Amino acid sequence: MNKTLPLDCLVRDISDTALGVAVYRGRESLRPDALFRDPFAARLAGERGERIAASNPAGDKMAWVLVMRTYLYDQFINDQLSHGVDLVLNLAAGLDTRPYRMALPSRLQWVEVDLPGVLDYKAEILRDEKPICSLETVRLDLI
Repeated sequence: MNKTLPLDCLVRDISDTALGVAVYRGRESLRPDALFRDPFAARLAGERGERIAASNPAGDKMAWVLVMRTYLYDQFINDQLSHGVDLVLNLAAGLDTRPYRMALPSRLQWVEVDLPGVLDYKAEILRDEKPICSLETVRLDLI
């Protein structure tokens, strides 16, 4: 019998939900007809993210929402870049990997703001990766 912990035991605070979201980005990336590729998502999600996703009472029924959210924001960012935007301010950035995975202009300034623990975790997992654009992280509790 495969017994999982209740979601509320695995999710200690709101930032833990980013682990579950990364699971779905990683799964989408494995599809031959993927809407986007996020080669970092599975590493960021880790085993804990898989457990969080597995314990979700809705199961994978809502995965399409997270996949579409990622895809649509990618499209929105590309559209804004085509209109000359040169700065992205990503509040509550979570485990977003766009500065590493999207075809962004090197002149773009990307600023991500989130809790210190979230950004420290992401920095550790991605320590050997180089962002495509200029990336600044701001460790800040937005509440």
